[in-house]
Amino acid sequence: MPSALDILKEIFGYPDFRGQQAEVISHLASGGDCLVLMPTGGGKSLCYQIPALLRDGVAIVVSPLIALMQNQVAALHEIGVRAAVLNSSLSPQDIVVVEQRLVAGDYDLLYVAPERLLTARFLNLLGRMEIALFAIDEAHCVSQWGHDFRPEYIQLSLLHVRFPRVPRIALTATADMDTRKEIIKRLGLNAAKIFVSSFDRPNIHYQIVDKTNGRAQLLDFIKAQHRDDAGIVYCLSRKKVDETAAWLVNHGLRAIAYHAGMSPQARNRNQEKFLREEGIIMVATVAFGMGIDKPDVRFVAHLDLPRSIEGYYQETGRAGRDGRTANAWMVYGFGDVVQQRRMIDESEAQLEFKQIAARKLEAMLSLCETTTCRRSRMLSYFGETVAAGSCGNCDVCLNPPQVWDATIEVQKALSCVYRTGQNFGAGHLIDVLRGNRTERIQQWHHDKISTFGIGKDLSEATWRAIFRQITVLDLLAVDSESYGALRLTECSRAVLKGHKRVHLRLQRKPVKASQKHQNGDRTQLACAGHSLWEQLRVWRAKTAKEHGVPAYVIFHDATLQELVQLCPKTEDELRRVPGIGGRKLDKYGNHLLAILRDN
Repeated sequence: MPSALDILKEIFGYPDFRGQQAEVISHLASGGDCLVLMPTGGGKSLCYQIPALLRDGVAIVVSPLIALMQNQVAALHEIGVRAAVLNSSLSPQDIVVVEQRLVAGDYDLLYVAPERLLTARFLNLLGRMEIALFAIDEAHCVSQWGHDFRPEYIQLSLLHVRFPRVPRIALTATADMDTRKEIIKRLGLNAAKIFVSSFDRPNIHYQIVDKTNGRAQLLDFIKAQHRDDAGIVYCLSRKKVDETAAWLVNHGLRAIAYHAGMSPQARNRNQEKFLREEGIIMVATVAFGMGIDKPDVRFVAHLDLPRSIEGYYQETGRAGRDGRTANAWMVYGFGDVVQQRRMIDESEAQLEFKQIAARKLEAMLSLCETTTCRRSRMLSYFGETVAAGSCGNCDVCLNPPQVWDATIEVQKALSCVYRTGQNFGAGHLIDVLRGNRTERIQQWHHDKISTFGIGKDLSEATWRAIFRQITVLDLLAVDSESYGALRLTECSRAVLKGHKRVHLRLQRKPVKASQKHQNGDRTQLACAGHSLWEQLRVWRAKTAKEHGVPAYVIFHDATLQELVQLCPKTEDELRRVPGIGGRKLDKYGNHLLAILRDN
């Protein structure tokens, strides 16, 4: 019998396991249950794919997205693994064929949606065959507090009841302590071994900048750092997605849209375009991305504030899955704070859910306003102990913000809120403080109150930053019933009376990621031979089109980069390149060697 390492090398083409992969595989292959928390791009799928090949029977993989299933099966076919999908994308005739082959033992892995898995027909089908294991991917969907809640996932505890001797593995890249407890409880994994890898993604540069003109800032960011790269831009509303995608296209970029308001055909068409073509920018709501296994996404941008650190981590984690440098970039302003708090207040959810949503939002706001390393703050949120100091790859560490004593300015802002009757939003209050005699100010006679013009020495941008930060500090509250009016809180009193001082971040111009970070991979490729890189990419694109799969299913960019740098000339040398297993060597070895020998 081959060992797990033999399978890793010969079939998947990698020389060694990473992190806890070997321990997880050994535990699951021996029949043990486990919960695996591993960052996006950390190699979670190998944790059940290799045990599936080691154990007798078929592995049943529960996955929430059709696109994810199809891409993983296509990748497995490329390396000679017997795998299939069973979901709504198949015709009734194809479903019958898959079911017949399943019972006949023709598959090593079967990917299935939770809705189909839980039907009486499919459960009866499973009772007629030998099952190697159950893998529950994207397990955070189990949690009703999770950011991708799927009701069907809650019922997956049924698998343990009906098949108590079949080992189970639940996997996710995103789960705080509450969500982990919920996964264990709802899936009946109380006796499971828990594997928690580091959530750190050191190849991702995190940057959060003050929002002035979001779209213009986005365009500058893309043109300066990612002109020809694939990326994802997240927006909160469907309307903003459509408008942003059209705006980027009008400025010469290859952008497309994705949101739940589009027809299924349009969504699928755009998703396939993003997966199969290079250099496409997907503008989307959070409806897009879970399970998208595209390794060469070089940036993820947010034009609106995510609801939680879990959501932010999950979404930014779609960048740089191949381990190469990538950017997580976000614009953030006072309007985001007001909008998110209003959404929670106006939600029809139960009080307990609102309280949890509010806590998650506060943690996200703290990440935005932090004066210490963003990476450390985010990792600490997930319960990971990190060493003090600079990560060297976030905007705060590269350009540490200054903190200033803003007590007097905050007192002016709070006094203005009080003097105007606690019935106005930040824009009006700033006009009062800066002494702008607008029509609205004159209508309400706010040019006659004591706070009119007492803040004219500060710019509008500075005042917006002050209001944003003191709202995050709970010195002001957003009244959702009064269209975002700001009101004093219990904490305001101590500041107004001079019993508490307030220190805020000083607004500074954003500093771009280091030149080494931005262009490191491209510089290496230029040194090794840009012409060879382009030849390999052209061959990969042609081959992928012939096979009807995304280019990365043939080879990841990281594998092409290794080929450029090592330039192997023989089959033995080619075999040593990570990502080239036995099946791919047989299929593509001669083509690759022909290209490499000519350079």
